[in-house]
Amino acid sequence: MLRALITALCLLCLPAAAAEEKVVLGLSQDRVAITANFDGSEILIFGAIKREAPIPDGPPLEVIVALAGPSEPVTVRRKERKLGIWVNTDSVLVDLAPSFYAVATSGPLKSILSDTEDLRYRVSIERAIRSVGAAMNIRGAQDFADAVVRIRENEDLYSIRENTVAVDEQTLFRTSIDMPSDLTEGEYVARILLTRGGEVISQYETAIDVRKVGLERFLFNMSRQQPVWYGLMSLVIAIAAGWGASTAFRLLREK
Repeated sequence: MLRALITALCLLCLPAAAAEEKVVLGLSQDRVAITANFDGSEILIFGAIKREAPIPDGPPLEVIVALAGPSEPVTVRRKERKLGIWVNTDSVLVDLAPSFYAVATSGPLKSILSDTEDLRYRVSIERAIRSVGAAMNIRGAQDFADAVVRIRENEDLYSIRENTVAVDEQTLFRTSIDMPSDLTEGEYVARILLTRGGEVISQYETAIDVRKVGLERFLFNMSRQQPVWYGLMSLVIAIAAGWGASTAFRLLREK
């Protein structure tokens, strides 16, 4: 009985920072349709912090928003010049790498998220990529995972957008994330992490569906389910386009 009473008193004496703070989230859209004239999209992510106690004292609330596309294995090859010819030498299979990954923060990432918490929640780009390891005979194995990051950063598929999340009165937050035109189909996961003093105090996840629609969906499905007919149709279209172009040029010359 005495132990139960002491436990209850300890719970009541917990600091205000231990009070539960939850995310109430809103999205400008939870579905992205890829069409013939699709040139990218912007997702507006906004929300509020729900709490049943006053805002705790101490470090201010910080917000991290991470948006990740479908993950898949990636084979990375190293090229070296031998006898004047560039050839593939080593290759490493990176176990999982998101097709798209963007992180928006309310402050410098290293200031609002400790390295331990980054390792636990896999927030930074380097931690979002999972590479179990390479064969012992491959030198510089980490270079292969770094190459995936470098290539996809150059293609605007990976990005860290510090100081782009606006936080008002430690209660309301908002940010927008641009998504490029060459998106991979699938379920995109948006994670919102609340931190204080570098520690994650709450996390919330939601999904955004990215799909081809209309003619793009029809052609995509045909290329996967009926590749022979898809190849024949592509050949017929190419022949028809070539014949039409040659006929048009001939008519123009005759005039």
